Amino acid sequence: MKIGIIGGSGLYELECLKNVREKNITTPFGKPSDAYICGKIGRNEVYFLPRHGRGHRILPSEINHKANIFGFKKMGVQRIISISAVGSLKEKLRPRDIVLPDQYFDRTKGSLEHTFFGNGLVAHISFGDPTCADLRKCIVKSAREVLAGQPKSGVRINECGTYVNMEGPAFSTRAESNQYRKMGFDVIGMTSLPEAKLCREAGICYQSIAMVTDYDCWHEAEESVSVDMVIAHLMANTKLAKSILTVLLSKDAVSKPACHCSDSLRHAILTNKKSISSGIKKKLDIIIGKYV
Repeated sequence: MKIGIIGGSGLYELECLKNVREKNITTPFGKPSDAYICGKIGRNEVYFLPRHGRGHRILPSEINHKANIFGFKKMGVQRIISISAVGSLKEKLRPRDIVLPDQYFDRTKGSLEHTFFGNGLVAHISFGDPTCADLRKCIVKSAREVLAGQPKSGVRINECGTYVNMEGPAFSTRAESNQYRKMGFDVIGMTSLPEAKLCREAGICYQSIAMVTDYDCWHEAEESVSVDMVIAHLMANTKLAKSILTVLLSKDAVSKPACHCSDSLRHAILTNKKSISSGIKKKLDIIIGKYV
C-alpha cells in the first residue's frame, strides 16, 4: 500500500523509514510545496510532503493544495494522513491533546483553489462525511496503543470533532473565537479542509490528526495564542505524532481499506462525456480516466 503523509518537516525523520529518497513531481497545477520524501515502513511505501515547504516558507493561503494532492495521486498513493497544529475551542480539548476531525466548517474564500474541476468540467462530490472513517479507526487504534505506553503524558485522543478552517495568516479575533465556540465547533486551523476536499475528488482516503497547541484566544485564564506557544507545544506534538505514525505504518491494518473513498466520482461528474475536451481529459486522466 502507498501511504501519503502531509505535515511538518520534522516528521520525515521517522527512524524506521527505510530506503529514504527524494522525488520531485511535476503537475498540471504547478509545483507541490516541496520534494516528496519517499521510503518504506513495513510493507507500506511512504510518501511524505512538508505542507509549508522545508524551512516553513509557505503561508497557509499560499499552499498549492491541488499540486500537492495531484502529486500524491500521480505516485499512486491511496491513503493520506495529515498532521496539523490546531487551536482548541473547548475547555476539555487541552494543548497537546489529539483530535481526529470527522467534520469541517469552511471559513475560506478560495473554493476554486480547492477543486480539480471547472473550466468545462462540472462534478459535485458527496462530502457529508468528509474524512475516511475506516482510516480514522486505524489511527485511533495505533494512537491508543502509543498513549497506553505513556500514561504520565496525560494526552487524550478525541475520535471525532468539527474543524473550522480559517484562512489566516493572522490568528482569530476574540469575537470570532467566541462565535465559533457558540456554534459548538471543536478546533480551528488553516490547512486541512482543502486537503480533504481534493483527496475526496481524487479518490484518496484522508484523515487529519489535529494536534492541539493552544486555546486560540477565547480562554480568559490562558495567554492568547502566540507563535512561541504554538512552537513549544508543536515540538512535543511532533514527537508524539512520529510515534503514532511509526506504529500505524508498521501494521498491515492501514493497508486494507474497507471504505468507498476510491469510488467518489462514480456518480459525481455531470458534464456529458462528449462535451469534455480532450485537453481536460488528458490533464485529469489519473483522476477521471476510469469514469469518462
